[in-house]
Amino acid sequence: MNFIKTVIAVLVAHILIAFTLLIGFGFFGALLSAEEPVQVTDGSWLVMDVYGEIPPYNPPESIVGSVLGDESQTLTAMLTNLEKAAVDARISGVVLKISSSNSLGYASLGEMREAIERVRDAGKMVIAYSDALDRNALYLASACDSIFMPPVADVVFTGYGATEGFIKGTLDKLGIHQNLHKIKDYKTAAEPVMFDSMSVAAKEMANWMMDEMWDIELGAIARDRGLPEDSLVACMRLALFNADEAEAAGLVDGVMYWDELETRLGEGEELTTISSESYNDVSRHGAGIKGKERIAVVHAYGMIAGRTSHVDPTLGVLIGHESVIADLRAAAEDSHVKAILFRIDSPGGESLASELIAREVGKVATKKPVIVYMGDVAASGGYAVAYRATKIVGDSLTITGSIGSIYGKINLGGMWNKLGMTFDWVTKGPNALLWSDVHDFSPEQWARVEAHHNASFERWLVDIAEARKIPVDELRPLTEGRVWTGRQAQQRGLIDDAGGYSRAIELAKEAANIPADDPVVFVNYPKQRGLYELIRSGDAPITIARYVMYRFIHHDVATALHSLRSGELRLFTGKFE
Repeated sequence: MNFIKTVIAVLVAHILIAFTLLIGFGFFGALLSAEEPVQVTDGSWLVMDVYGEIPPYNPPESIVGSVLGDESQTLTAMLTNLEKAAVDARISGVVLKISSSNSLGYASLGEMREAIERVRDAGKMVIAYSDALDRNALYLASACDSIFMPPVADVVFTGYGATEGFIKGTLDKLGIHQNLHKIKDYKTAAEPVMFDSMSVAAKEMANWMMDEMWDIELGAIARDRGLPEDSLVACMRLALFNADEAEAAGLVDGVMYWDELETRLGEGEELTTISSESYNDVSRHGAGIKGKERIAVVHAYGMIAGRTSHVDPTLGVLIGHESVIADLRAAAEDSHVKAILFRIDSPGGESLASELIAREVGKVATKKPVIVYMGDVAASGGYAVAYRATKIVGDSLTITGSIGSIYGKINLGGMWNKLGMTFDWVTKGPNALLWSDVHDFSPEQWARVEAHHNASFERWLVDIAEARKIPVDELRPLTEGRVWTGRQAQQRGLIDDAGGYSRAIELAKEAANIPADDPVVFVNYPKQRGLYELIRSGDAPITIARYVMYRFIHHDVATALHSLRSGELRLFTGKFE
């Protein structure tokens, strides 16, 4: 008991210390924010670091991160900076410092590639400089004019693979029973607890997804690098390259250290640079983008769960239905906003929260155009919140679909019995222990669960069919858990366009009768809470604790594991290098 009290006391003390530091840093931040706006020198090169965790948008309560010195960039900020750099006369070019240890998924990489292309179309060079490349990082780097890396860097270039871990055997040993009903064969998220290997349906789906990735990603690298596909397959056979070998294979253009690249770009003079973090403070108007009409961008990323959006230490960013609904309504009620971009990056989650958000999307779409843009993944609940919009756009490699569901419970009773714990019970009325986590469903209960689940799915299926104008009989073979790329989903009518984020903006302008060539002002939701609001709400201590734990689990640990998998992090025994 004394030990528990000590642990609690230490945790409370740390939270109070962090809270005090937050207030102190906040005052310093307020003073710093009063300084003169950032000055951009003529002839500057924008240097952007594509490394580590790069969320689509600021996570809830991101003010905590900024006050505590978290300088991580968001995808939204990076895309905005590239948009500004394309038209800012003071910016001569862009350098992307790309590492394989970054969190960008296929659709995010596609967005970055589009933004790079617009900078190049404006007549400005975009250079990639990498300390570690894998296939996905090369997909991004290949969109640039040239790729350079230091002599000590490595390239890991492999084929595509899908590995799934199964814990059914572990659960069996522990005496844990799954009582899950899934719709249907292709809804594979429950397979790790139901089976001990991949089902035929899971392997079939993995193969058609990898075929798409091979065609789109590998095809882009081959075109950009001027290499035949056979040469890339030969590189996969070798897999591991040092910098000189990568140059000889045509994967990169040159080998040099960073200071040597600076000398080259500066043509012998000191290179004038501005960091992406500093360039964030340059407004789109200040860079020369003088829009008049407004388009709201409502961001929703993370797992859909609960009422309010927040950061969970273990699950990451959670999308709450009340928070998203409030943002959609605020955008709809703003008389200056002509259209709404609903930007979704979610693998799904709670069906209730998803359906409540979906209903609001449909209501708002009767008042103003709502164009959904799907990010890296908008599947299951992530698709559910999208299909009632005016139009749906996704990157060609967005992961979407997974129209199906999993329903049931896990019985932990056997595990507790093995640990010497027993249970007894009394009941009154039928099915009192239906959701007990120490009982299996009875045959009668299972029949009712299955019928209820099937009926819920059929209602959802009919609703999608009506919204997407696809006959139910034609829609059914596209659902029951099947996952598609954005290109496959567009071909099957599940989304309207596989043209990327810029295409979503074009459709929003078109729906709002804004001339295609007119720049617009973007109004982003959710609005970020300021330090004063956070302190006043009384949420500061718990928010700080949650955020610090989240950053450790989802940034530091995840980055280290990714680096280890990609070969960037080397482990040595008995010697150091």
